[in-house]
Amino acid sequence: MNSFLNPEEIVKTLPIREGMIVADFGSGSGHFSLSIAKHVKPSGKVYSLDIWKPSLEALEFRAKIEGLLNIIEPRWANLEETRGSNLPNGSCDLVIISNILFEIENKENLFSEAKRVLKPEGSLILVEWYPDKLPSQKKLFPLNKEEALNFIEKIGFQLERELPLGVTHYGFLAKLPKLRE
Repeated sequence: MNSFLNPEEIVKTLPIREGMIVADFGSGSGHFSLSIAKHVKPSGKVYSLDIWKPSLEALEFRAKIEGLLNIIEPRWANLEETRGSNLPNGSCDLVIISNILFEIENKENLFSEAKRVLKPEGSLILVEWYPDKLPSQKKLFPLNKEEALNFIEKIGFQLERELPLGVTHYGFLAKLPKLRE
């Protein structure tokens, strides 16, 4: 498990409940996907999206062992491409983007894709490294906390609260605004 973050503890502080549809953008081997799946079961779904197939295979194995394969759906995705998640418009209650922002050059497409797949009033969770705490600085595109918040707001999200994640990471809970009638 990630020694810097405790996904179980973080998920407990998020507005995640049984029956929700969640997309885990850049799920890796599923630290957040597995924790979230325990909160949305039995009728919810977690789409675990990653570009690295070995991570998805590891997640599928872990989900099977934990009896969560009916909840977690690992899928290959390039989230820097337009419609890269291959999820339908407005299909998710929540999108989590964890520990991938620093690796992504086309951040606008990433956040636009999160917005596209969210239902009206859907939530976005961002968990990201502080740039100076990254293990390596090679070929990376980090954003500091203020830059990330500006990006989220520019795409159309409203900050609900900051997540207290310690000295290595920052995080936000943001929502899409209510639709006017």
